[in-house]
Amino acid sequence: MARSKNIFTRIEKKYRLTEAQRTAIMPVLNAHMQPDLFPCSTVHSIYYDTPDMRLIRTSIEGPVYKEKLRIRCYTTPNDDTETFVELKKKYKGVVYKRRISMRYADAISFLAGKGPIPSGSDEQIGKEIAYALRFYKGIGPAYALFCERNAYIDREDPNLRLTIDSNLRYRTHDVDLRNGSFGKLLLPGNQYIMEIKTAFAMPLWLAKLLDENKIYPTSFSKYGTAYKLDLKAALDEANN
Repeated sequence: MARSKNIFTRIEKKYRLTEAQRTAIMPVLNAHMQPDLFPCSTVHSIYYDTPDMRLIRTSIEGPVYKEKLRIRCYTTPNDDTETFVELKKKYKGVVYKRRISMRYADAISFLAGKGPIPSGSDEQIGKEIAYALRFYKGIGPAYALFCERNAYIDREDPNLRLTIDSNLRYRTHDVDLRNGSFGKLLLPGNQYIMEIKTAFAMPLWLAKLLDENKIYPTSFSKYGTAYKLDLKAALDEANN
């Protein structure tokens, strides 16, 4: 299984785009950026949470520190598909992500407390994830989320990455990713989530491009949005 960078420290900013805005910025993005190593993929994720949804409820409250535990792969997996187990923390706007690479079946077993901590260079990260599993009592798979992703990297600065996600969808039943990427839509089909990831300040050309097209940062979480949609649906049903 191919090795990948497993520790990230960076600034991540999200933007909600209309179809017109996406179309307007693409010529400039293509002039300054190029497709990433895996330019097009279907992102498959399972977010883990406690029975009382402690992690996502805390995240929605907007604290200085928050964290998420998830598994992620970039195609509909089988047992042997490379899968990342990720512990993602955010403190004062800076994202710290640590991950380990495992077979899909091993990742599911590990997060269920049935598989061993990975050995070798990933062992310390595995221990941190194992500690989170013990700390959050009863944690387990809560939401499956999916999107189509186009990924770009700056031609001059490899620390600058940009992704545009479309067709965001989720489900809370049958969260096994092996069963496909079906689910309820999170956003209308003509809206996109763009994310800019950088270790340094945003380049002037990109800042100018966003300003000219009236594209502003937004607080958006796929998991948080799905959770709030389900809460609203439950409240509407209770009031009817």
